[in-house]
Amino acid sequence: MKRVLLISAAVAGLTIGLPVQAADVTRAMSEKHAEAYVEYRQSVFTLLKSNIAPLGGMAKGKIDYDAQVMETNAMRMEQLAAMLSDYLRVDTSDSGVESSAKASLWSNFDDVESKIADLKNAAANLQSVAKSGDESAYRDAIGKLGSTCKACHDDYKMD
Repeated sequence: MKRVLLISAAVAGLTIGLPVQAADVTRAMSEKHAEAYVEYRQSVFTLLKSNIAPLGGMAKGKIDYDAQVMETNAMRMEQLAAMLSDYLRVDTSDSGVESSAKASLWSNFDDVESKIADLKNAAANLQSVAKSGDESAYRDAIGKLGSTCKACHDDYKMD
């Protein structure tokens, strides 16, 4: 038991100072740190937007149905969602760096992580729907994916 505690303490000591290691929210260490994380977040959100835009066009009938695009874009969105927690975990609300994130994002981070999980699940579901070839199900799957984005925007993004 003593050995396990010593090993645990050593591992904990090695991880101190890593910017995003634990599940806890951390404050930006400097303005430069905050600027970097705001930029990273915005980059991920831009990529998410670029992947959901054609899906929305398909759901609205403005773009032809394309199962391969749906599968690819949903896979990308699932991968990007996996990055969100890391980039959102750094609280930039008091940094003076301009951002469209509401300060409540960091005080409700368990909810944010739940919404990220919903996004991942909806993206995985759309991939399954695209692979199935069931054209009757894709609009609903895209709608569910879009609603996960909206849920987070409604609660944690300034207009």
